[in-house]
Amino acid sequence: MMEPLPGITRRQIDTSINSQWRYRAALPLPQGEPVTLGEGRTPLLQRTLAGLRVTIKTESMNPTGSFKDRGSSVMISTLRHQGVMQILEDSSGNGGSSVAAYCAAAGIDAQIIAPASASPSKIVQSRLHGADVDLVPGSRQDVADEAIRRAGTRFYASHNWHPQFLQGVKLIAYEIWEDLRFTAPSAVLVPACAGSLVLGCAMGFAELKRSGEIHQVPRILVSQPQQCCPLVRAFTSGAAAVDARTWPATLAEGTAIAQPVRDREVLQAIRDSNGAATVVAEDELLPAVRELAATGVYVEPTSAQVLPALRQFSATGHVSPNDTVVLVLTGSGLKAGQALSRLVAD
Repeated sequence: MMEPLPGITRRQIDTSINSQWRYRAALPLPQGEPVTLGEGRTPLLQRTLAGLRVTIKTESMNPTGSFKDRGSSVMISTLRHQGVMQILEDSSGNGGSSVAAYCAAAGIDAQIIAPASASPSKIVQSRLHGADVDLVPGSRQDVADEAIRRAGTRFYASHNWHPQFLQGVKLIAYEIWEDLRFTAPSAVLVPACAGSLVLGCAMGFAELKRSGEIHQVPRILVSQPQQCCPLVRAFTSGAAAVDARTWPATLAEGTAIAQPVRDREVLQAIRDSNGAATVVAEDELLPAVRELAATGVYVEPTSAQVLPALRQFSATGHVSPNDTVVLVLTGSGLKAGQALSRLVAD
């Protein structure tokens, strides 16, 4: 993590830029042309879900179909400026396809390690961007472990480790703030794997508070699939870090890492915001995809879990009709076509 930054005011937004780079003044970056595909500026839509009027941030509208583009753009811009021309990345799919796209735009050679069980759509996307993709048997954690073993021979540009990736992700907070007419929501509900969205929201809104633009950081509400929920388990038990254990496979593959590398920081960020965390049963994932699709929004199971999580948070009093709640939908349903085809077959 980097030292806390002072944040920016609305007067420092470069409104001539229609991407997340309009908030460049909030980034600790050297001058130079960014590696950008037009990421950010994703729609904030009004919906009635779980009996509540909420807003949804459709990150599936980013260039490669997921929120990871926010971090990839800033991280790859930094690496290109530093002269790095070959990188190694590990991913369950979305991070890899995003890094592959930005490396292609930057002229950087990318090697992506992904689980053999990853969505074929994500792997095809990475390969078409020119990345060398190596599929590893086993879990998402096995993939992360393999990447660390290989990091001695190639620059390891892990989106879970690199601080500039988080600098890109934090810009979603600035965007939500601008979308809501320069106010902060009461709560932000995100699915969590390694926790970059949790940390990005915590960092971005904290900066806005330091700059005097908002008075209160939103509560950060987190969902994880019941079949892989190390952060929720640690949070609810009061632990400072996750415990080491093996988890079964889940359809929510984008939130399926057993040992997040920033677990202590993520757990502390949730607690500091007076947030909460909950698990979503496996049999709730596909119905949630269908329910969101019925409102015109097509997301993968990883993203859809926030809908049953919203119901739980409403039932437990963590959100109410008086709250302004933003649900972050992290990735497109087009990323999980094979898994979602069963919805049509059923």
